[in-house]
Parts: sequence; C-alpha cells; structure tokens
Amino acid sequence: MPETDALTSCQVATTRTDDARYPEEPPYSPSHAYPEYRLSHLADEPNHVYAAVRRVLRLAGLDPSRVDTAHWNPFGDLVGPGGTVVLKPNLVRERHPRDPDGWRWVLTHGSVIRAAADFAFAAVGPSGRVVVADAPQTDSSFAAIVRVLGLDRLCAFYAGQGLTLGLVDLRQEEWTTVDDVVVDRRRLAGDPGGAIAYDLGDASEFVGHSGSGRYYGADYDSRVVNAHHSGGRHEYLLSGTVMNADLVVNLPKLKSHKKAGVTLGLKNLVGINADKNWLPHHTEGSPRDGGDEHPSPGALHRLERTAVAGLRRAATMSPRLGGELMRLARHGGTHVFGDGDSVIRSGNWWGNDTVWRMCLDLNKILAYGRPDGTLAARPEPGRRHVVLVDGVLAGQRGGPMNPDPLPARLLTFGATPAAVDAATAYLFGFDPDRIPVIHQAFRCARLPLAHGSWRDIELRGDDDAWHGRLGAIAPDAVLRAEPHFAWRGQIELTRPAVPR
Repeated sequence: MPETDALTSCQVATTRTDDARYPEEPPYSPSHAYPEYRLSHLADEPNHVYAAVRRVLRLAGLDPSRVDTAHWNPFGDLVGPGGTVVLKPNLVRERHPRDPDGWRWVLTHGSVIRAAADFAFAAVGPSGRVVVADAPQTDSSFAAIVRVLGLDRLCAFYAGQGLTLGLVDLRQEEWTTVDDVVVDRRRLAGDPGGAIAYDLGDASEFVGHSGSGRYYGADYDSRVVNAHHSGGRHEYLLSGTVMNADLVVNLPKLKSHKKAGVTLGLKNLVGINADKNWLPHHTEGSPRDGGDEHPSPGALHRLERTAVAGLRRAATMSPRLGGELMRLARHGGTHVFGDGDSVIRSGNWWGNDTVWRMCLDLNKILAYGRPDGTLAARPEPGRRHVVLVDGVLAGQRGGPMNPDPLPARLLTFGATPAAVDAATAYLFGFDPDRIPVIHQAFRCARLPLAHGSWRDIELRGDDDAWHGRLGAIAPDAVLRAEPHFAWRGQIELTRPAVPR
C-alpha cells in the first residue's frame, strides 16, 4: 500500500478483535512481547486491541519483508526518522447523556491511540515528534477527555521511556453550557503551531450550491460562517500543527451521525479546524427554498424557528442574558417542540446537503494544501494521510453524541480515506451510495479525493466473509447497525451492491 499513490489505492485492510472490550488500565501496553516492541512494559491484562491494530497493519501490507522481526516498522515508508506524526482521534465529548460508561462508544479509545503511537514512535525515533491533536466539541472539557481516556497516564509512561507524546487542544474557545445553552466562554491558547487560512474558491464542493447567506455553523452568530462562504470564497482555518505534519494518522470512531449518516475518516477532519465557526453545518430553510434544515416544516417548527431566531439575536447582543433566556426557553421548549432524539431540526436528517460538502472541502485541503496557505495541483508529497478506524465498540442509533453501543469488534485501515469510509460503512451495514459524504468523495471533479468506484475496493480481511472485492461481499455477511432515527430507511444496506 505505501508504494501506491493514495488516490489510486483501492485497498482496505480489516480485522476483528477477539473481544469487544477495551483494556481497562492505562498505558494500555501490549500483553505480548512482539518482536518489534521496543518499550519496557507489558500489561497483565489481555490487550486484544493492540494485537488487532498490529494485525490490521500487517494485512495492509506495510513493511512486509520485515514482519515478525525486530525491525518491522509499518509506518516507516510513510514517515522517516525525525519526522512529525499527528494522531487525530475523535475526542468529541467526555460524557454520554445516558450512560456513565458510554464514552467508550463515543470517543476513540486510548488503547487504539496507544498502539498507533507506538508505531509512530518506531518510525520517527527519539528525534521525531508524535502529537495527539483534536478540536473537541466546544462545550467539552479537554482535561476531562484526557483523564477519561487515560492520555495523561500515557504521556507519563512515554516520558519514562525517554519519549514525548504531545497533547494539543486545537480550539480557540471552550464553552460552559447549561441545558445545552452556552452560559460562559473561555478563550484558549489554541494550536501552538498556529492557524493557516485556505480559500478553496472554485475547487470547493459548495460551488453552485444555493445556500450562500443562509449557512449555519457552530455558533449563534451565523454572520461568521457566511462571511467566509460568499462572493466566490470558501475559506477554512486549519491547524498549523496538522498541516505541517509529515504523517496524519486519522483515528475516527465508528458511529452513526445525525447530520452525515455516519462519522468516519472523512467526517473526522472537522476536528483539525482552528475555528469551527467557519464550517457550514446546514442551510437554513427547507428543500422547497434551497435549504436543508428540515424536510417539511410545519406550523410548530416555524414557530420554534421564529422564537430561536429572536433568542439568537439576544444572545449575540448580550451573551450572558441571551444565553440565560436560551437556557430557560430550551428547558420549556423541549416539552412543546420535542427533543433532538425524536424531532428533526438543525439539518439533522438524511436530506442534509451541506455538511458533506464541508467535510470533503476539509479533506481536499489536507490532501492538497501547502503550509503557506496555497493549494497544489497534486496531493502534497510531504504529507501522508492514513485512516485507522476504531470500531471495537461502535455507536449506533443516536450518534454521534448519544449512541447505543454495538460490539462490532472491527478495525479498518487504509491510505485512501474515501475507500476506508466506504468499506467500513458497508461492513457496518450501510450503503455507501446512500451516504453523501462517501458517495460524493468518489465524484469530486476539482482536487479529487478518490478514483473509480467504491465497489472495486479490495478488502484485505482475515475473515473469508470479509475478504475480496467490496462490491461482492454478501450483504447478509455484514453487521446490521441501526442509523440515527432521521436516517432510518434511507441508508441501510438492503440489497446487493451489484446485480447478481
């Protein structure tokens, strides 16, 4: 795989863990002394995750001539000694709204991060740099995420081995919320590597879209997002640490998603932003007037929208007073208008025609963006991007924040994010042709992200049922994950991928 151009590579490796449980104790060391393992600690408890990460990298054909020797270096063809590796997990939020253990199927687990970090350190050596970086949801606590995943103890472990694992919160703000309403905002230091602005212009997937002036981003004040997506501009502010890396190891959590259908490697790049207010998440209005906020808003929805618009204006003019009014309205409004797990609002449905465009734009920038903020005509040769999916405990139904667990025991790996997402979604039980962020990734005319058809992806699995051409994998051999309620009946894999 590393010898093949990332755009033409159509191979995805997959394996199943022996158990759907993650190891409990940081630093999540392997329980077996593998020939290439160079550190001094072994775990007392079985570590099925470490074994599976190692196995999926072998199946991907990385450094094949030295497998099972002390010199095996699976990332060595992707980054050399002294290089920089960014590990980009899904660190969206430290808590689950219904289950104190639910973070295990919301966040990329620390044991997956540990295994990836070991192989990254083996490639870059003590003179190199390995950094865990993400921009969690703004109302999340980065410190709490670090604690729940054991990343603080993982950093301490590496320090004892003479290695430094960096932890970087890419956000510029952290919010305190009460009843999902912002009551306080705290400025953060942001990315120590700075931020780099990019304008995709006519290479953006928003070209020809009718939503200009009506995009809604991550904040009450939608003037910010619309200022960056108007007049032929399509601007994004990305992490300097990520854009200056030699290798980005994308570590998404396999989950259903209310706006995108599924969240995998393509969607996970939302977290490499320095300012999420530049990101369009939906377009206000209904499909009748070019919007995708709601499929067919009735009187109750229109009343809710009018009230929310007034409260947003109040929150913009006076954040504290407006936020308190929003909180009181949200508390009472749930009884009148319904909650987000049973009622469609804010583009949280299968007709969202905005969020996939934003996700693919971010992938274009990571593939083609130069560190000086310009775009190359071909993918940047000095930066590689690979995807390793944590689907050991996946999240179904109410994803991405409120899912139910699905013990999928699944890990996938590949050098083409669109191919990894297509293969993983298919194995999850979803049809890639019915998920816009995946389907459209194979259709980008400007700055392409993939070539050919997802059906021709070669699945390299250690299970005969999950091995071979993806389009020929029997639909009854895959998992039967359930989508978010607003995507039910729209993306499930209900028929063979190709006519028999």
